[in-house]
Amino acid sequence: MDMSITTSQVQEISSDAGAAYLNLAALKATALERDPFDYIVVPSFISLEALAEINRGYPDITEPGNFKLDDLRYGSAFSALLDELAGPALKELVAAKFGVDLSDCPQQVTVRKYSEPTDGHIHVDHRTKVITMLVYLNENWNSEEGQLRFLRSADDIEDFAAEVPPIGGTMLAFRRSDKSFHGFKPFVGERRMIQLAWVREGTVSRYEKRLNRLSKPLRRFLNMS
Repeated sequence: MDMSITTSQVQEISSDAGAAYLNLAALKATALERDPFDYIVVPSFISLEALAEINRGYPDITEPGNFKLDDLRYGSAFSALLDELAGPALKELVAAKFGVDLSDCPQQVTVRKYSEPTDGHIHVDHRTKVITMLVYLNENWNSEEGQLRFLRSADDIEDFAAEVPPIGGTMLAFRRSDKSFHGFKPFVGERRMIQLAWVREGTVSRYEKRLNRLSKPLRRFLNMS
């Protein structure tokens, strides 16, 4: 199946969706990397000007952990960003970029503000996920820690193909597999991001019910990126 999409189609999708924050053209222009697994990194996915506006309405989260949207209150700009991230324009471009069919894959979204010492351990995402996407919203980043690494093995944080500072406006996405190992050196402090995943149809509720039965530290471990 041909999942390619032209530049004119990108412009049409953006126009139809009324995109205000997401740089879909930058996503279109970014090459898919395949070492050590399929991923993309888009540094300019959200402009610095838009970032400041979005952050003024960032949820007032006071502790580490991943939070569902239903559990949060946030401003209008943050809400508008979520609407764009949930829209068909982004979904179509991601599907085309990775050559996968996401038409029957619902989107799962959580928001995070703080990182703690137990975050960052090497892991692969749950098998219910098809594509994982992270959108960073930190207005600056001065630490060597907390930078996500795409890894070649499950036991060596130094054996990485790419390292991505969680600087605001940067987006990364990868295809989940049994070898899509990733992690980062522990960082304690504010590390803002939106985590999205397109998941296999019918698996979200079952996975969340199982996850909610686990202890809070274990839930955090299974969801951190």
